[in-house]
Amino acid sequence: MLYKLASASLSGIDAYRVEIEVDISFGIPNFIMVGLPDAAVRESKERVRAALKNCGYSLSSCRITINLAPADRKKGGSAFDLPIALGILAHLNVFPEERLGNYLFLGELALDGRIKPGKGTLASTLLARKLDYSGIVIPKCNAKEAALVQDIDVFALDNLIQVVQLLNDGESIAPERFDRDDLLPKTSYDVDFQEIQGQLHVKRALEVAAAGAHNALLIGPPGAGKTMLARRLPTILPPMTFAEILEITRIYSATGLLVSKGVICERPFQAPHHTISPPGMVGGGLIPRPGAVSLAHHGVLFLDELPEFKKAVLECLRQPMEDGFVTISRASTTATYPCSFMMVAALNPCEDTFSAMNSAAYECTDRQRMQYYSKISGPLLDRIDIQIEVPKVEFKDIVSAQGGENSEMIRERVRKARLRQIERFQGTPVTSNARMRNKEVRRFCPINKQGSELLEMAVDKLGFSARAYNRVLKVARTIADLSGEEEIVPTFISEAIQYRTLDKYY
Repeated sequence: MLYKLASASLSGIDAYRVEIEVDISFGIPNFIMVGLPDAAVRESKERVRAALKNCGYSLSSCRITINLAPADRKKGGSAFDLPIALGILAHLNVFPEERLGNYLFLGELALDGRIKPGKGTLASTLLARKLDYSGIVIPKCNAKEAALVQDIDVFALDNLIQVVQLLNDGESIAPERFDRDDLLPKTSYDVDFQEIQGQLHVKRALEVAAAGAHNALLIGPPGAGKTMLARRLPTILPPMTFAEILEITRIYSATGLLVSKGVICERPFQAPHHTISPPGMVGGGLIPRPGAVSLAHHGVLFLDELPEFKKAVLECLRQPMEDGFVTISRASTTATYPCSFMMVAALNPCEDTFSAMNSAAYECTDRQRMQYYSKISGPLLDRIDIQIEVPKVEFKDIVSAQGGENSEMIRERVRKARLRQIERFQGTPVTSNARMRNKEVRRFCPINKQGSELLEMAVDKLGFSARAYNRVLKVARTIADLSGEEEIVPTFISEAIQYRTLDKYY
């Protein structure tokens, strides 16, 4: 007889429906699986056999054929174990066959019948709701992420016996119910901006960067606090909206990094090592998976010691920084991942890098300077709105008991500035000043004659490109938002220009 069940597989971070067709007939005993299964899927027959036996179900000698439709898409993972086992159990009349069509099933089976956690549960739950299933059956450990999806019953169960009980009597097992406060706990950070001594102008620059989601570059000697500042940047970013939480949680769920967390409520902070490869940074692999830029979606991507990264890796960042998404194309599939992130980079000046082998007053030669900075291209620098010098901390600041404002005070100003931007950009795909396109810049960043003269001087004397011109206007718009002003006055433009005047270093 033929039995049909619904399951799901991942394509990028999105799920698509997979129909599990189980045909059981008399003949030479065999277990055949078709539909382009990978090694993990093919091995499910051994897990299913052992799980059924250890749960007390005897399977007579018969010919079992499993088809995974659509047959022309490669299937991966171990989440098909549960629906395959249920298709076999339907042949044994363990539960009413017609109830199989009410749910979408997902789960890897242990040999004793337990349902193990998997990846992509959130995307599969969204798919089940879209396809109007009355419920989805998933592993217990994936309950919180699936509960983020409203208007669908989520049955998070521990083992195969409980699934059979659900199919026999739907009212005997209640769907998962979580309080919103339990699902979305308040964010708390172990670090704070108040812990940083001095560096007031750098803190101001990072506040502007956070308020407008601008990229930033910190240049200064070792020990000046560049890494400390960057690691505290998420503490002043505004709280994530529910839509942002859903999106970033879906990315982490698809990569299998969510099991211990449940839901991602804090803005992510990714700091990849400088030995990272281009696929590791932007995503890729034989079976495409998200890279560091996507894991930093709605958060911060921190590149410490920027010149130490491979040039190919840095050049890969140009398109994601501009577009907010990255598309990975392979012979068999194409996957698109969101990556709207703030990039914060840090580097030591050339002199501080080479002076360890020389005197303290060492000055780089032109060859050393060119070799050191050659990996950072002009187009990449143009995409970094704020470039600020981080000087050595003075002794009086080190011993001072005054740490300045804490992160909560700064975050409140940033939150208000972001609300002004959300209100301003209603009806457009833009959500922050850094994401404004040319037409939004012309519409929302008008300047008077004095401001125009300042920018003309910057273009003529400082060599600003057309992209840099627009980015200065975006930063000035953010400074005005932080001040609660609608008009961009010359003072705001002057401050924005100061954040792009580090040509002496490179």
